[in-house]
This record gives sequence, structure tokens and C-alpha cells, in this order.
Amino acid sequence: MSNFVFVLDTTKKPLNPVHPGQARRLLKLSLAAVFKRFPFTIILKEEVTETPKKITLKLDPGSRFTGIALVQDNQVIWGAELQHRGQQIKDNLTSRRQLRRGRRGRKTRYRKARFLNRKRPPGWLAPSLQHRVDTTLTWVKRLMRYCPINSLAVELVKFDLQKQENPEISGVEYQHGTLMGCEIREYLLAKFNRTCKYCGAVDQPLEIDHIYPKSKGGSDRISNLTLSCHLCNQKKGTQDIKVFLTGKSDLVNHILKQAKTPLKDAAAVNSTRWKLFNSLKELGLPIETGSGGLTKFNRKRLNVPKTHFSDAACVGQVSDNLSFKTLQPLLIKATGHGCRQRCRTDKFGFPQSHALKAKFFEGFQTGDLVSASIPSGKFVGQYVGRIAIRFRPSFVLQLPNQKFNVHPKYLTHIHRNDGYNYAFK
Repeated sequence: MSNFVFVLDTTKKPLNPVHPGQARRLLKLSLAAVFKRFPFTIILKEEVTETPKKITLKLDPGSRFTGIALVQDNQVIWGAELQHRGQQIKDNLTSRRQLRRGRRGRKTRYRKARFLNRKRPPGWLAPSLQHRVDTTLTWVKRLMRYCPINSLAVELVKFDLQKQENPEISGVEYQHGTLMGCEIREYLLAKFNRTCKYCGAVDQPLEIDHIYPKSKGGSDRISNLTLSCHLCNQKKGTQDIKVFLTGKSDLVNHILKQAKTPLKDAAAVNSTRWKLFNSLKELGLPIETGSGGLTKFNRKRLNVPKTHFSDAACVGQVSDNLSFKTLQPLLIKATGHGCRQRCRTDKFGFPQSHALKAKFFEGFQTGDLVSASIPSGKFVGQYVGRIAIRFRPSFVLQLPNQKFNVHPKYLTHIHRNDGYNYAFK
């Protein structure tokens, strides 16, 4: 049960999506041609005047994944799971900031620091959060070009972070929060009885340590903090706690219970939900919203397995006869369009090489999906993979299990690089 195929007429007007079998028949009879590989779209060789049926695009926005589903006549005909790269953007910005700070410290040539001379516009979001909104909006607009979408439905959920940390909290305690009336250090000293959590040392100066290291995405929230002596803190460094306490599974489990559920993903969804909703409203289509509780209720009522795209299909008002015509969603992974950094540096921040200005060579760019037909030599045969270009007629063809050099004259484009990788579950 694969995704339905998008159909355009000869004027590029979107028509009703068709079953893959029907699309194969149209292609075999030369009544249509392949227009786009991802999402798979065919274009007819004639103009069609009939009005397409109504289709609703449903979204289940998340921090790392966004579920996408197209519903027509209570049938889920197309699904996708979009993987964001917010953490990668955050890591890249942190690396850039550290390199520039190091160059300023060495008093070498650098891009001067700009502190208070840049104003943030109203509604500004951090780049790692704005990326989630932009990527989702990009795919909504892309699907609107290939499919006759008449309405939208989006899950507008707000996570209660205090309830996630402590489900039993209520009343005055909920209003005051965890640290009411005390500082963080005093709170931790009382909580851990002035003892190092790793080695049990007492009567020593104790330091605040992050259970999940900040360098690996850990937060400063109180449930991610513990006490340790100076020796344990230095020895642990940025290691994962399971690596640092190898062979002490009981102690690891005890500490991880105190760390509880990470709240970074919930905070990201809370920060972007209204920005995404207002951006979708600007598209001019009717938009329906639903809560996370309603989505879960619909999924349980229909006995649907929990996946990102099936959650999207259960957003908003759903009838009892909803059926899935596809169980193989398109997996979309955001990879970006490369790096804009002109001066490449080594791990110490010193200049190492300079990126070339050109991105294309003989009509190809790095990341293009190509078909290689090699007539002779060691690698004779037919291959399909992505390429990494060089500025000479010798590209690297990257396959799942190997890679080798190939001349561009043996290559044919299948799908040009658009900043995403595609696969099927």
C-alpha cells in the first residue's frame, strides 16, 4: 500500500491523485510522463477541465519530526514524515561562535563582533526554531502545487512543562514552582544531603554537574542537575552518564529517574506553534485546529498504530470510517543546501582552505540523485546514487555500500538536489 501519485495536466493544473497502478498504466501507454520523482508526480499530455475532489492536508508538528497526511473522502491517500535539522543548526551556530571568539582572543583577522547594533523583528525565533516553521511551510506550499488541496488541519498543542516533570503537582505548589523560597545550590545541597552523587564523598566542596551534558543537548533545568565532588566532575567531563558509570547500572538508573523526561522538544513545540499557525493562515485556505488529546482519542478510537503520519491523519474532526490507502509514507530528511562558510578551518579555528564560489560543474551539483550507466571498466553496470562533484570530469558516486569515481558523461539526472534526502519506510 504505497502513496498515491500526484497528477498534473499539460497546463500544470493539479488533478486528483491516482493509484500507483493507474499511474504505471498511463506511463506505459505514453499518455503521461514523469514530472517529478519526489514527491512522485506525472504530467498528462492533454488538458483536463473537470473539477478535482476536495483534499485536506493535515499536519502533526513536532520538534524533530512533522507528520503530513492527505485525506480525500475519508481516505488517507498520501503520507510523509518530515525530519527537521534544528539541533544541527544549533550546533553549527555554536561552532561558529566559538571559532570567532577564539580568533578575537588571538587578535587575528576576524569578522568584528556585533553586539547591540542588530534589532530583532517582532515574532523573531532562533534559527533552529525558525527552521522548523520554514521547512513545514515549504512542504505545504510544494504539495499545494501538485495536489488540489482545499483545506488545512493542524494540531495546535501546548505542553505543560511543570506537569511533565511532576504529574502530581497541583494547587499552590504548581503556582510557586520547584525552587520557591530557595536558591539552586541550596536546593541541591538539601536534596542530595551534601553528598557527591557519583562516589558518595562527604565533607568536601561540591560542584553543580549536569547529568546530561550541555554540550550534548542537556538543559539547565533543576531535574538535570546534581552534585559532585571536583574530582568526579573533572573525570566525567562531557561523557554520557552511562559511559562514565560503566558497571554501576543501579546507580545510573537511580540518577536517570531523577533526570526525568527531557523538555527540550516540548519547549520547541510551544515556541513555534503560533508562528506556524499564523504562517499557514496567510496561505488563504480554511484551517482547522485540534488538540493533542483529540488526536490521541481519534487514534485510539480507530485503533491506528502510532506513527507521525498516522497521527497527522487523526488531527481534528475524524469520522469513524477513516481508512488508510497507504502504509508506506515518504521519509523526508532536511539536509540543507550546504555551508556558506567561505574560509574552512581546522579544529583549532585556524584557516585551512577556501570554498570555491561555483556550485555547479557540467550541469551537476553535489547531492544530485543520478543514474550511472558505465559501459566498461572495473565498475561496469547500472547504478543509482547521489554524487559529490569535483571541478574536473571525475565525480564521486555514493552508493549505500561503496563509492567510486565516475565521469559525468555516464550520468543522467533523476532528481536534482533540493536540500532533502528521501526514502521509504
